[in-house]
Amino acid sequence: MDIAVTRRRFIQCAATTSMLPIIPHVAAAQSYPTRAVRLIVGYAPGGATDITARLLAQSLSTRFGQQFVVENRPGAATNIATGEVVRTPPDGYTLLMATAANAINSSLYRQLSFDFVRDLDMVAGIIKMQNVLEVHPSVPARTVSELVAYAKDNPTKLTFGSAGIGSPGHVSGELFKMMTGTKMEHVPYRGVAPALSDLIAGHIQVMIDNMATAIDHIKTGAVRALAVTTATRSTLLPELPTIGETITGYDASSWFGVSAPKGTPRDVVEILNRAINATLDEPSIVERFEKLGGAAMPGSSADFQRFVVEETDKWGRVIRFAGAKAE
Repeated sequence: MDIAVTRRRFIQCAATTSMLPIIPHVAAAQSYPTRAVRLIVGYAPGGATDITARLLAQSLSTRFGQQFVVENRPGAATNIATGEVVRTPPDGYTLLMATAANAINSSLYRQLSFDFVRDLDMVAGIIKMQNVLEVHPSVPARTVSELVAYAKDNPTKLTFGSAGIGSPGHVSGELFKMMTGTKMEHVPYRGVAPALSDLIAGHIQVMIDNMATAIDHIKTGAVRALAVTTATRSTLLPELPTIGETITGYDASSWFGVSAPKGTPRDVVEILNRAINATLDEPSIVERFEKLGGAAMPGSSADFQRFVVEETDKWGRVIRFAGAKAE
C-alpha cells in the first residue's frame, strides 16, 4: 500500500478516535434536560426567594419542555439546602437557589461541612434585591449624613434591628458601622416581621429592611426612609438617594442566583446560563422583580462566579469586624 495513503488513513482514524469521548458528552448536553430538574430553595414557601425561584422554574419549564420543580428545604440559614445540593451527582438535575446568605455563612459558621465557593459551580445570577435604610420618626435624622452625625454624638442611644445574626439586614448594618465609624447596638430578632414591628413601635431606632416589606410603611410615615443600600436608586422610590451617594463605595444587597454541584458539565452550565438570561429579558419577569424591589442581574457564569467570590470576601471582612457568630 502506498505510504502516503496509509499515513492519510492513520490520521483520519486518529482524528475519528479522538472525537469518540466527546460525542456522548455533546449529545448529552444537546438533549439536556431529559427529565425533571430540582431547584432547591433554602427557605420556606412564600418569601422573596421562593417567589423568585418559582418564577424562574415556570419560565425554564416552558423553555425546555421539562419540569423545573421547586423544593423547599428551610433551616440553618440555607445550610441544609446547600449541603443537600453539594452531595448530589453533578449532572445538572439538582440545582441550588443561591443567595446572599451563602456568601455570609461562609464566614459566619465556623464548621460547615462544605465550602460554598469551592464545592459549587456558579451558573447564573438572577436578581439583586434593594434594601432600605430606615429609622423611627423620633430619630432626628432625615439624611444619611445626619444619621452618621447623630450616631457619633450619641454613641449609646441607637439600636438597629435585623431578622437575625448573619441576615442581610444585620451585615448591611455592620458594614454601615464599619464604613462610618459609628456605634449602634445590634438587636437580632427571629424574622423581619417582629423587627419591623418594634421599629414602628419605637423600641429600636434603625433598621435595614427589604424594600418590598418596607415600602408601605414608608409611604404611611410609620418609618422614615433615608436611603437605599444598593449602588443604584430604586424605581419604586426614585427620589430616595443611595447610601453610596454619601458613603463612597457602600453597596449591599440581598441577591439570588443559581448554582450546581461542583463538576457539573460546562456545556450544561452554559445551557442553563443562556436560558436564565433569556428569562431575565421577559417583560413580565422584569415587572415582577421590580415589584419585589429588585433588578435582574444578567451575565455569564464567570460573571456570577466573580460576584460570589467578591461577596464572600466582603462579608467575611464585615463579620470579622463585628465579631459575629452563628447562634
